[in-house]
Amino acid sequence: MHFDHSYAQKLSNMVSQVRISPLLEPELALYNYQLAEDIELKNEFSQAETLFRELFEPQGQLNQHAIAQKYGGHQFGGWNPELGDGRGLLLAEVITEKQTSWDLHLKGAGKTPYSRFGDGRAVLRSTIREYLASEALHSLGIPTSRALCLISSQEIVYREQPETGAMLIRACQSHIRFGHFEYFYQTKQLDKLDNLFKYTLQKHYPELLNHDNPHYSLLEQIVLATADLIAKWQAYGFCHGVMNTDNMSIHGITFDFGPYAFLDTYAPDYICNHSDHNGRYAFDQQPSVALWNLNALAHAFTPYLSIEQIKQALTQYETRLQTQYAELMGLKFGFKKNSSNHMTLVNDWLALLAQDKRDYTQSFRLLCDDNLNIQKVADHFIDRAKAESWYTSYIAKLAEESIPKNERLVTMKEANPKFILRNYLAQNAINEAEKGSFDECKRLLKVLSNPFDEQPEFDRYAQTPPDWGQSMEISCSS
Repeated sequence: MHFDHSYAQKLSNMVSQVRISPLLEPELALYNYQLAEDIELKNEFSQAETLFRELFEPQGQLNQHAIAQKYGGHQFGGWNPELGDGRGLLLAEVITEKQTSWDLHLKGAGKTPYSRFGDGRAVLRSTIREYLASEALHSLGIPTSRALCLISSQEIVYREQPETGAMLIRACQSHIRFGHFEYFYQTKQLDKLDNLFKYTLQKHYPELLNHDNPHYSLLEQIVLATADLIAKWQAYGFCHGVMNTDNMSIHGITFDFGPYAFLDTYAPDYICNHSDHNGRYAFDQQPSVALWNLNALAHAFTPYLSIEQIKQALTQYETRLQTQYAELMGLKFGFKKNSSNHMTLVNDWLALLAQDKRDYTQSFRLLCDDNLNIQKVADHFIDRAKAESWYTSYIAKLAEESIPKNERLVTMKEANPKFILRNYLAQNAINEAEKGSFDECKRLLKVLSNPFDEQPEFDRYAQTPPDWGQSMEISCSS
């Protein structure tokens, strides 16, 4: 393992070097040993003394090259050029023995040139939510940035009310967003845009450099990766909440966690962000918003591609999304991987869940019951007649595919989690952490690391939310 700083060095006129502002009385509250092992990070970084020395001392390995990146973004549909790393810093790139690269990025580092009127801090509440969500998504097989560690403190920061400041180090392939390309295109800094494209292709997509048109291949790659990501969000019931273009990654990973939520009761028009007054980022709008964002990104490709080439790349989004989503949903019902003509059954099931306000995750897990029968399905719903009719059609489809029951149930249990990160579970962990204990965070992380297993000792984490947990309002403020 060694640290690299290629973004800071090769794109030095597009970043600002910033020193990290230490927190008051920092403590290493959570550390992701598995991720550290995966990216070959030295064991010493799991020790608070070493980590804080490298983070907070002027000559520390994670401080002396820290940079804030500049970008823009479409926020709720409106262009905003005044964005950038307002509270985050790119610390370094970890290069493994196999030459894979992982960004280390610190959130809550203090003021940067892009903080505007903010204090550059993150709060304990939001850092816990990001830590939990990124690890939960990773364990579900959904591409995401990941949390390396969480640093708590005694520092008070002010949001709607006084809160405790915290820091989070996260890792992912890179922190290059749609908004990076948009900014340099929209501000007509085409030389910097060209350098950004060259860097992205050489560093992250070198295999595309031998293609006839690397820029076309790059756009196509981003389109397909984004479609794959959204298909998984929709299949697992994940609502991001703030799909601004500055929160969209060129790698097709879940990025920048704010007022996210997993569905409890299935409501296709569910809005998890209470600041989203028009429902732009509602659950059922995510597929179309992602395409809108890709169109916004595609403008930055116009110096390199014709309009027809851009259309050709973007047109692949819908087909890829539909294909991937249909395959994922088929697996959740136990159909063959190459099954066809099953989406009517899928959509009828979803309509039934919405009509009777059933829990999304629990309802799918019900289908994995070894002793499932028409009575159990009918008991799960209010509209028993419709449920029985659906189940009869479902059994007929399974018979048509002739998959051995045991084989089918194994497939289904690998596609339907028993445990998801419900907002009320995250809030319980936050409440305990604000009192000084991270034990609940650690228990929850353990449960969520094996979301498809039965784990009967943790059955309470699979329960539907209490009344207060059903109506939680989560905002962007962190």
